[in-house]
Amino acid sequence: MSGMLTIGQLAHYAGVTTKAIRHYHQRGLLTEPDRDSSGYRRYTAKDAIDLVKIRTLARAGVPLARIKDLLDADADTLTAAIAELDHDLDDRITQLRRTREQLAELRGGDRLFVSPEVADYLDELRRLGVSERQRNLERDGWILMQTASPDDAAVWIAEKRELLGDPEFRALYLDHDAAYDWPPDDPRLPALADRTRGWYARHHSRSETRPVRNEAIARLAEQSQPGASSPAWDRLARLMQG
Repeated sequence: MSGMLTIGQLAHYAGVTTKAIRHYHQRGLLTEPDRDSSGYRRYTAKDAIDLVKIRTLARAGVPLARIKDLLDADADTLTAAIAELDHDLDDRITQLRRTREQLAELRGGDRLFVSPEVADYLDELRRLGVSERQRNLERDGWILMQTASPDDAAVWIAEKRELLGDPEFRALYLDHDAAYDWPPDDPRLPALADRTRGWYARHHSRSETRPVRNEAIARLAEQSQPGASSPAWDRLARLMQG
């Protein structure tokens, strides 16, 4: 290496790009020399040494904002700073692992947002052919209800999963799902209302005896879903009340 280097020679020597060197100039990490009589900026051996230090620290993950303070630090200061950076790196690794676990759970669809029991219930609805609209309504409702009262939600989901084993209940559920898109004067609606009233008259719901402790969240669960009703469903509700 000759006594003075151009920026291109310095970059080649240190194994960095000229763009990186200019960035280090802008950040105040490496002094930018004046141009000589030929119009070139000439770098010294000290510049090369500083650049190698900067490159080494940067590749080790030291933030550029910290590098300037460490370039001329004594051994004890450098050791303490590296120990601190290593601790920060451990924290980042832990967070990245946690993020990766969450991403893995996201691949499982709803399982990141609801309990395993609710997720299994939603999977069963999918297997039964329940519409995506209805499954999304159920999922969003369960997210809110689990927040309102997780103990009660556990009782409700156990009951709902048990009910899916009843062929009559499954048929009613699928018919109610399909009725969402029926016209409100559809002649099938009164018959569906009668079947539904009859089923409820023969079955006692354990969950009816467990009121939601957080009523505000319960109301939110009912009101926060824009697709939670349709003209046909509104008429079906009136028919069932009558």
